[in-house]
This record gives sequence, structure tokens and C-alpha cells, in this order.
Amino acid sequence: MKTSFVLDSRLEADTLAVATLALSELRLMNDCRWPWFILVPKIPDAEEIHHLEGDDQLELYQEINCVALALDAMTGCSKINIAMLGNVVRQLHIHIIARNQGDTNWPNPVWGLAGVKPYTEAIAASLIAKMRQRLD
Repeated sequence: MKTSFVLDSRLEADTLAVATLALSELRLMNDCRWPWFILVPKIPDAEEIHHLEGDDQLELYQEINCVALALDAMTGCSKINIAMLGNVVRQLHIHIIARNQGDTNWPNPVWGLAGVKPYTEAIAASLIAKMRQRLD
């Protein structure tokens, strides 16, 4: 029996919906300390890139590149961090984060820092709209 895609409840709780792409759901991490997007391939039970078929792997890399280019253009950041950890949330998801010297925890990773600062509704809506416009 084939299972259907279900977004991990932790990802759903921590992120805001942005767009549905060809392979993935694009979401915004609800933490205004960094512009931080997450791609979640809509492949049931996928935990690793090597669990995807070859064409899906290529599509995922294209989506990562597209989101990274859009985020770079939107923010003018000095560095884009792209990572796949999966140690806590097993569902395959890719973090794409704009970083700048002097941002919270620079130059260290963004993970594990206490003090999540959710976006205001207006700022989140603006960032989501900018990303959607870049992806069109």
C-alpha cells in the first residue's frame, strides 16, 4: 500500500507555508533572526536524498538553487547556508538560510539557539510575497 505525503508535525508547527513547487513544499521558518526557508520534498517516507529517484534528485537540486538565488537577491546576504540534517526531524527537508556577518550567532550555525523570535504577521507576509514573486 502506497502512503501519501504528510508534512511532519514539527515542521508544520515551526514554519509558515510559502509555495508548492513541482517536487517540494516551500516553507518559511517562523524565526525572524534569519531569513530561513525550508524545502520539503513531497515524497512519502523520504528521509535522505538518496531515497529519491534520479529525476526527483535533479528536481530537488534545481529547487534548492532557485530558492537560494531568490533568497540571495531578496536579502543581499553575505552567505547562503544550505543544509540537510535530519537528526531530530527525520523527514527529508532542506534548510536554506541567509546569513550576514554580525547576525545572531555568526559565524556559528543557527541550530540549537534558544529564544526563537516569531515574525509579526505583516513581516512574514511581506517576506513570503517577495519569495513567491521571485519564484514566478
